[in-house]
Amino acid sequence: MRLGLMVGYAGATIQLPMDLIHEAERLGYYAVWTAEAYGSDAVTPLAWIGAQTRTIRLGAAIMQMPARTPAMTAMTAMTLDQLSGGRMLLGLGLSGPQVVEGWHGQPYGKPLGRTREYVQIVRQILAREQPLAHQGEHYQIPYAGAGATGLGKPLKSILHGRADLPIYLAAIGPKNVELAAEIADGWLPIFFAPRHYEAVFAPSVEAGLARAGKSLAIFDIAPSAPVVMGDDVAQCRAAVKPFLALYVGGMGARGKNFYYDLVCRYGYAVAAEQIQRCYLQGDRAAAIRAVPDELVDEVALCGPPARIKEQLAAWRSSPITTLNLTQADLASVRTLAELVL
Repeated sequence: MRLGLMVGYAGATIQLPMDLIHEAERLGYYAVWTAEAYGSDAVTPLAWIGAQTRTIRLGAAIMQMPARTPAMTAMTAMTLDQLSGGRMLLGLGLSGPQVVEGWHGQPYGKPLGRTREYVQIVRQILAREQPLAHQGEHYQIPYAGAGATGLGKPLKSILHGRADLPIYLAAIGPKNVELAAEIADGWLPIFFAPRHYEAVFAPSVEAGLARAGKSLAIFDIAPSAPVVMGDDVAQCRAAVKPFLALYVGGMGARGKNFYYDLVCRYGYAVAAEQIQRCYLQGDRAAAIRAVPDELVDEVALCGPPARIKEQLAAWRSSPITTLNLTQADLASVRTLAELVL
């Protein structure tokens, strides 16, 4: 099992934890990952990090597909990959309808079909076998619809990318996970509970791999997990609960929240309902209190090093290949390296 460091997206101001990133690189961490929501983007920090590192891979987790055309995504990935000496890991995702329609002004539409076409186009550009042409339900290249001049023609990238640049998909729903296993090189799940892998995720992963004729051995399952180290386990859990409450309660609307649905599949439907109800009523403190300790322990690593070592057994027993740490500090980055690498 490899280790990665997830630095996420910024709040009101952006400051990258370069001390953590340099230490992770020194210790042999596989990758550092950035993210985006509706503020800081994922790409600019990766370029900044890439210029100050030499070996650690540079992962986007994730670049929002509705924010960029497939061609722009391929251009960005190829550019960063070459400038960094082949270290780019291209993580893609749709985000949710609130961000897609409310921020990017794009229709959420049919996410599975749109994702399939998007990845197909990116791979065509990277392969550079022939000029780009794609006529699908969601993307038409060259464009010949309303307002077209008729002057568009298939083009081939000037920059020579590598066809095997790894593509990851963020997914947690059954059909999305199946699609990730089929068309991507890796999968970026959030709130991954290793104890529930066989019941919740394995059928989708196995179906997707089977459809593509691939094996689990070449598919990178790369979940993120909060790690909060300290002697007071309750205090460590308390540092994770606001994050869970935000996503389960507030990332989406009632009836359309993927994170809520996921923890329900883990068996926490009653708690999820309470978290969401409190959060949507504006009582965030009550939403945080409603997060069960057991749920935190399912998806995070909390407590002193000895306890974290015990918790890691569940992660090792699942087929994950890269464990990406969130909420980490220098002590936990070093401790996890001792326990895993």
